[in-house]
This record gives sequence, structure tokens and C-alpha cells, in this order.
Amino acid sequence: MVDVLALVEARLRTALGDPDARAAVTFLGTDRVEVLRFQDDNQDGTVVRYATLGMSAQSMSDPTATLADPVAGPRAELVLSVRGGLADTDKVLRPLAVLAASPQVEGVVVAPGASLDVGEPLWPGAPFTSVLVAEPGGLVEDLELDAPLDPVRFLPLLPMTPNEAAWKRVHGAQALQERWLTNGTDLRDPSRKSVPLD
Repeated sequence: MVDVLALVEARLRTALGDPDARAAVTFLGTDRVEVLRFQDDNQDGTVVRYATLGMSAQSMSDPTATLADPVAGPRAELVLSVRGGLADTDKVLRPLAVLAASPQVEGVVVAPGASLDVGEPLWPGAPFTSVLVAEPGGLVEDLELDAPLDPVRFLPLLPMTPNEAAWKRVHGAQALQERWLTNGTDLRDPSRKSVPLD
């Protein structure tokens, strides 16, 4: 059996460079989930990226399926990007690991357009308790695996304020993303305010 996680880590390193920190979290009855931190210094300052490693070890299965297929089914890892030095965002490690374990724990399939709620601030003082799962393929390319395995998709997470999450439930993910775009929202700002929603 191919070592999916070794391939995933190699893909992350190719796209984001070498991680400068990593932490592991294990929940009862689930595989270990690691969170890797990458720093990207550019002319706009530092962007810190957090990527999960472990979620893709197993395929996600439809919670309504009578029998889960251990091989076929979508695989994913989560990637969160924030501006560095503006908040204590390293505390997002545990909430990220919780979200990465949710397919195993709750039997959910994490896909673009979904909302994931951790029920508490993503880091101390954060105005966000949930994230919107965005389309993959921009920052880290999908990782093709040998058939019959599905490719691993690297899903960007966009933090949402409670107001934005409530608005998204009514109007949909696309409408919220258009609202962010129209208002020039900096989705990497760890202390940004909610976008105008009226």
C-alpha cells in the first residue's frame, strides 16, 4: 500500500517550502493528525500557512452509506493562510486538527462550499469560530494517487465571522465569496471585521 502521507508531505514541501514547526494531535479512536507550519516572507510581509497532515490517510465516506469503502472516496488535507505577527495564530493547531479529524469522528465529507465550525475562536481573541472550505488547486496542486485511490485535494480554509457564517447559510458560499471580493476583504487578516452584509 502506498504511503499516502509521505507523498502528501512531499507535495506540501514542494509547494510551500520546509515547515518551520509541526505539532501532532491524536483523538480517541482516530489516526494521528499533524499540523505543519510554513512561513512565506514576501514584499507584503509574512504569511503563515498551516497545513494538516493525516486527514488524507483514509478516504472520506458518505455518512449515509451502509458500508464505508476503505479505498475509494475523496481524500483531502486542509490549508489555512494568515498574516504573521498580528495575532497568536499558532493556537489554531488544535482547532485545525479537530476539523481534519471530523471525517473520521463524525463521518462527514469535507468539500468546497462547506462550513466547518469549531464552536470557539480559532485562536485567542479571533473574531472567527468557523471556516468556509474553498476550491482547491490554487496554492497546492492536487496529488494524484495510483488507481483506484482518489487524488488528495488541498482545501483552503477561509475564516468566517459568526455573522458571515449565518449569512452564508442563507445565501450560499458563492454569494459570500463575491461579497468578500467586492469589498476587497483581506481574508488573511487574522483580526479583520465582518464584511458588510446588508
